[in-house]
Amino acid sequence: MVNWIWLFFIVISVVVAAVTGKMDTVTQAAFDGAKSGVTVSFGLISIMVFWLGMMRIAEDAGLLAKLARLLRPLVRWLFPDIPKDHPAIGYIMSNLSANLFGLGNAATPMGIKAMQELQKINPDKDTATPAMCTLLALNTSSITIVPTTLIAIRMNYGSANPGEIIGTTLAATFVATAAAILADRWYRRRAQSPPATPRPPITGKGRAQPTGGGEVV
Repeated sequence: MVNWIWLFFIVISVVVAAVTGKMDTVTQAAFDGAKSGVTVSFGLISIMVFWLGMMRIAEDAGLLAKLARLLRPLVRWLFPDIPKDHPAIGYIMSNLSANLFGLGNAATPMGIKAMQELQKINPDKDTATPAMCTLLALNTSSITIVPTTLIAIRMNYGSANPGEIIGTTLAATFVATAAAILADRWYRRRAQSPPATPRPPITGKGRAQPTGGGEVV
């Protein structure tokens, strides 16, 4: 669907440029956008390599293992329907850990692996399980301590203080994560609540209307 939306915008822009005689402007904008994309990509590569290297050092030093143990009770509370010690738990904790440091590109493969493991225990392969929905919500709104990608983009465009957004990013992602968890808990309780059974109508003598099996007092 997103591809069709982008195709629509591209076609409309070309048609409008052709009608208004501004094809040169559209062509120049396309080349400027491509150039800017390459420049930003190189800046992101450098900062991503740095933080991935830091995460590898933290992993070798045992810091990620300690972080995983710290997150385990929280993960078990957020995903009560996943069996204990299931491989998906490890991928989920790796995904959350990467998102904490703003490494969205590094967190994505872990999120995909977690979804694949959750799909293996999904009784209905065509419907997402509550655990899948929880993971998607957390991956989208995860608390970010260091917004690595945004800092890299700001550095790329010559920001005087690229790291000044850390505080506001932390506050915004904290609110987003809290809202995602509250919505997830609400929908889980709603899905688990038993449907209300209708009461049989009461007759004037205090007896229920007869059903197929006879009268019920």
